[in-house]
Amino acid sequence: MKTYSLDEVTDKFVGEKGTANRDNFENELKIDLIGQTIKQIRKERNLTQEQLGKLVGVKKAQISKIENSLTDARFDTIIKVFRALNAKINFNVELLNQNVVIH
Repeated sequence: MKTYSLDEVTDKFVGEKGTANRDNFENELKIDLIGQTIKQIRKERNLTQEQLGKLVGVKKAQISKIENSLTDARFDTIIKVFRALNAKINFNVELLNQNVVIH
């Protein structure tokens, strides 16, 4: 029986790296991981979604949507959530070799 790597399967069924489908898939995966991380930390801190929402200044429903990747939450809201959870945040920006053209 032949085995396949995750990259091989993803290339075949989602699309190769650099394609729109693959980029969308990877972005959704990252958003899902952020939501899962927030949920895990919130539970470790023994907070309910309602309590975290009060700390951040949003309703419980917004926290639920973020945790379940059901919303395109604003970047500043995500930052506020991690700060309320007393979590250190690191973001990396990688510049790609692409030319920017302004018309």
